[in-house]
Amino acid sequence: MRRFEVVMTAPGLAAPAVALLEAAGCAIHYMPPYPTAEAVADLVASVQADAILCRQGRVTGAVMDASPRLRIVARHGVGMDEVDVAAAQARGLLLTRAPGSNSRAVAEHTMAMVLALAKDLVPLSAHVAAGGWREAGAAVRDIAGLHLGLLGFGAIGQAVARLAAAFGMAVFACDPATPEAAFAAVTRVLSAAELPAVSDVLSLHCPLTAETRHVIDAAALAALPAGALVVNTARGGLIDEAALLAAIEAGQVAGAALDGLEDEPPLPDYRLRRHPRVIVTPHVAGVTEGSLVAMGVMAAECILAALTGGTVPPERIVRS
Repeated sequence: MRRFEVVMTAPGLAAPAVALLEAAGCAIHYMPPYPTAEAVADLVASVQADAILCRQGRVTGAVMDASPRLRIVARHGVGMDEVDVAAAQARGLLLTRAPGSNSRAVAEHTMAMVLALAKDLVPLSAHVAAGGWREAGAAVRDIAGLHLGLLGFGAIGQAVARLAAAFGMAVFACDPATPEAAFAAVTRVLSAAELPAVSDVLSLHCPLTAETRHVIDAAALAALPAGALVVNTARGGLIDEAALLAAIEAGQVAGAALDGLEDEPPLPDYRLRRHPRVIVTPHVAGVTEGSLVAMGVMAAECILAALTGGTVPPERIVRS
């Protein structure tokens, strides 16, 4: 049995996924966190990779060209913004993702952020830690009755809607790609431009594409009700972060919670990371123990199918 070379663009992989790959004769080559595309290309060339398991770091056309043996790029997750999809398809490479693998985890993280913002948990905790008490003038809100706007209503958005409904929130959702039947329990909004005006809390759950980059810009932020909250557990590029900072400092946006940033990891002078009205987590919404296993196993299954003549589940194949 020929050994297969698999480059993993991260330092580790869930044990069940490792077991699947190694049992089929795969050698897994790990990388430090957030490798550059050049570093990925160097390792792919060095080992003459048959497969890339992409979790962190860009997979560009140059990376793909580094090994003539390369047959598949499997995403450890759902979003494809780290992979040059057009380049892969031009080269006839198989692209796969792990749909649904982290939907519940991201939805839970989203609601945790909504609750933390609405209940003012971070500023209040800091105030008490500094020796203060109730003189802080806390702006703790009721959750029930708030309007939650979801930009993107796929598996994650729908999971968030179910959790939000349990808290008594009124849910509005926009996603032209989702069938009408999915909106039965929420109010459907037909365009992204209309959603901010009805959102006390605006939460993002759409992919990052050329069309959605900076979909939340200065105009969208100005259209929010004064004192609205913004939550992003999708991709950082969806928000114009300079415009968000300006809206927070002007009081138009009362607070924001971000799990995805335009530049990851952020530079030391990134102002939002220390802003008292902003919560930043290090892109971990989908990184629970269960979701890591699901993402890793689904990616490993796709790699093994591609390399051994098996069948890749069609819903995991990226076609455009």
